[in-house]
Amino acid sequence: MTESKRKLVFADLGLFYAAAIWGSTFFIVKTALEGIDPVVMVAYRFLIAGLILLVYLLIKKKNVLANLKPALFLGLMIFVLYITQTIGLKYTTASNSGFITGLFVAFIPLFLKLLFKKNPTILEILASGVSLIGLWILTGGLEDVNIGDIITIGSAVTYALHVLYSDYYIRKNLDPLVLSCQQFLLVGVLALFSALVFGLDVLTFNRYAVYATLFLALFPTLSAFVIQMFAQKIRSPLRVSLIFALEPVFAALFAWTIGGEEVIGYRAVGGFVIFLALVISGLPVRLFKKAK
Repeated sequence: MTESKRKLVFADLGLFYAAAIWGSTFFIVKTALEGIDPVVMVAYRFLIAGLILLVYLLIKKKNVLANLKPALFLGLMIFVLYITQTIGLKYTTASNSGFITGLFVAFIPLFLKLLFKKNPTILEILASGVSLIGLWILTGGLEDVNIGDIITIGSAVTYALHVLYSDYYIRKNLDPLVLSCQQFLLVGVLALFSALVFGLDVLTFNRYAVYATLFLALFPTLSAFVIQMFAQKIRSPLRVSLIFALEPVFAALFAWTIGGEEVIGYRAVGGFVIFLALVISGLPVRLFKKAK
C-alpha cells in the first residue's frame, strides 16, 4: 500500500470512529437531559473540550489567536447545530432526530452547487440519494412531526455547512488543532452566555448528567471533531458526509448491544443501504463512463 493510499485509509477510519462515537450519543443525551438543561450541557461540553485543547496548545507554544475569523464562522455553525439538535431532542424522539440530522447528506451536493459552484458527479449524487433512502428505511422516516423536529432541521443545514466550510478552510493549511480549540471555546462561551441571559440554571444537574457531559466533551467533541479536521485535509466533503451518514447506523448498533434493544430487520436493511451508498461513492468515475 502506497503512502497516499495509507493516508486515505487512516482518514476513513478516523471518520468511521467519529460517526460511531457520535452515534453513541443519542440515547446518552436523551437520558442526560432529564438532569441538565440542553443549552447548559452544550456549554459545559464544549468549554471542557476547548480548555483541555487550549492547555495542550499553550504547552506546545502554538499561537491560539491565529486565523480567528474562520474559527468564529465555523464555531457559530457548530453552536447553531448543537443547540438546535439538543433542544430538538428534548421534544422529539431519538429516531426522528437521527433522521432529520442525517438530511445533511442531501444539503451537501446542493450547497456545493449553490455556494461553491461545484457540480457533484453523477455517482456522488446517486450515492447521496441511496444514502437518504437507507436513512429513511433505518429510522422509519418521520412520525408525528412536532416542534422538536422543526427545530432539528437547523442542525441538518448547519451540519452540511460546517462540513463544507471546514473543508474550505482546512485546505488553506490552517492548523486543525488551533482551529478546533477556537471553535470549541466559542461554542462553549456562546452557550454559557445564552444560558445566563435566559436565566437558565447552570449549577443544578444530577450525577448522570455530569458523567454524560464529561463523556461528550472528551470523545464526541474533543477527539471526533479534531479527527474530522485532519481527515478533511485529504477527503472530499461528499465522502465525509457519506461516512457521517453512518451515524444513525452506529446509533442503532449501540441500541441493539449496549441498550439491549431488539434487533429490527428493516433497520438492518437501512444500514446496509447506507453502507452501499458509501461503496458507490468510492467507485471510479471511469467505470461508470465505460458502462455507458
